[in-house]
Amino acid sequence: MGHVAPSEESLALNTLIALHAPDLHLSFTARHALPLFTSLLNVVCAYDPVGYGIPYNHLLFSDHREQLVEQAVQILIVTLEHEAGSATGSALQALDTSAAPSEVEEQEPAGPDNLFVNYLSRIHREEDLSFILKGLGRLMNNPLVQTYLPRSTKKIQFHQELLILFWKFCDFNKKFLFFVLKSSDVLDVLVPILFSLNDARADPSRVGLMHIGVFILLLLSGERNFGVRLNKPFTLHVPMDIPIFTGTHADLLIVIFHKITTSGHQRLQPLFDCLLTIIVNISPYLKSLSMVAANKLLHLLEAFTTPWFLFSSQENHHLVFFLLEVFNNIIQYQFDGNSNLVYAIIRKRNVFHQLANLPSDTASIQRVLQKKKKSGISRTNSTEAESVERSRPAGSVEPGTLKASLVATPGIDKITAKSQVSVDGTMITVPTSDSPADTGAVGGASDTESNSERDHEAHHSESEAARSRLSSASSSSAAWSANTDWVLSWKAKLPLQTIMRLLQVLVPQVEKICIDKGLTDESEILKFLQHGTLVGLLPVPHPILIRKYQANAGTAMWFRTYMWGVIYLRNVDPPIWYDTDIRLFEIQRI
Repeated sequence: MGHVAPSEESLALNTLIALHAPDLHLSFTARHALPLFTSLLNVVCAYDPVGYGIPYNHLLFSDHREQLVEQAVQILIVTLEHEAGSATGSALQALDTSAAPSEVEEQEPAGPDNLFVNYLSRIHREEDLSFILKGLGRLMNNPLVQTYLPRSTKKIQFHQELLILFWKFCDFNKKFLFFVLKSSDVLDVLVPILFSLNDARADPSRVGLMHIGVFILLLLSGERNFGVRLNKPFTLHVPMDIPIFTGTHADLLIVIFHKITTSGHQRLQPLFDCLLTIIVNISPYLKSLSMVAANKLLHLLEAFTTPWFLFSSQENHHLVFFLLEVFNNIIQYQFDGNSNLVYAIIRKRNVFHQLANLPSDTASIQRVLQKKKKSGISRTNSTEAESVERSRPAGSVEPGTLKASLVATPGIDKITAKSQVSVDGTMITVPTSDSPADTGAVGGASDTESNSERDHEAHHSESEAARSRLSSASSSSAAWSANTDWVLSWKAKLPLQTIMRLLQVLVPQVEKICIDKGLTDESEILKFLQHGTLVGLLPVPHPILIRKYQANAGTAMWFRTYMWGVIYLRNVDPPIWYDTDIRLFEIQRI
């Protein structure tokens, strides 16, 4: 598979599957497929690298099973490589010479052509699903295991393969996805993913790991149960460089997403839309944000609403729409219990007023852009958003580290489909529109318009996809520049009504209490807000809009390239790839 370019790869046959085709696909007994599939799965999910927990046992005894598990999980993810209607299915069907052409045409597809995918999709027993989830969760949590003795616990190295396997299970077996989400066990997967995202955020060699972690969370966030489970208090002591807080798993997610946005590698900027979409999806179900998480959200809004940032790129305003939708969802559906966020909004009310009064005349726009040009303002030295781009040095990666190139991922509007939550909790698909105006001020305001460049991103190199929003804007400044009509086209759709009404009602009350009682302690103000209500004072609640992940050719190509890149780099010693013609990706030395 790796010996063809990405543009040709969609037409290629998965040779590992094809080699088994006479026995696996065409034979009614499929005598090799099922034993192989179950054996690989058992080897991976039954492995416990810590064992009885004896300190330094991995230094005293060699673990031959680890290499077996590594190879098993790699073979498993390769055999599960499948795309509905792909050339693989057509080729396997063509190999069946026992059926007449007319019979082949009339046959109804009984399931995926790839028997490994077929078997995976049919796993349904509770004990089997539990065995798989507990096995994958145990391995994914291995980096988080801590003891009082330094380096006394064995650490596995195949985290990326585990994430790929978990993704395939969720994607191919909806029963598994719902099983993961029906209890708090989903948090055993969430925490190690967030740990990996935080740990890899400044390492350019692990951009692929960042993407698949975010894609998994995007897939999970499309389900209501995920948002509900995030309300469980976070009490673990995980070695992460994040602010200390007392709160829920939702707070942890927001804090780490803020960390990625403010101090991550610049190649992660195309993920900003995905990160905020995840927060939007979970926001209607968040019962109580901590003050730390609330301040992080307001800080992002403050950074993204600066005029120079909004005017520097044709797409930057979408980030503001996402954040406003988060605030609206929490205010309308979870006002009780979110006094910390309400207080943070009141404290930062000037940000909302400045956004509502954003200058749109040509002279003001040019003045902002000229000031930026003359002073050399960038996202690294702006006063308002100084931490948004204060990246940790990329030198955190060891010199000489190898990385595989990746095809670019499509825009957020291409990888998600909007669904509206009805009164009875069911999802109603919202028709796709090219303009936010077509779906209303709230529903469509956060949507991203189609971008012709992004439609073809799947055939470009990662370096093109990873360009920052601002550098992209500067390179194409001749083709586009901010103007009055453009600013007015989206400024009029800003969903500020709910927030402005909240400020209109609560700010005078808070100011009066502060003056009358001489309050200077924010805890007293929070106590007042906890007992406050806005019933009957806010606009009619808007429908909850969820953006669910949807598979498409662009992401399928990305996953395929990423998977083979991981396998290639994990098997460079011994040099089994020597003198091969790999064209699916390029190997780059950092």
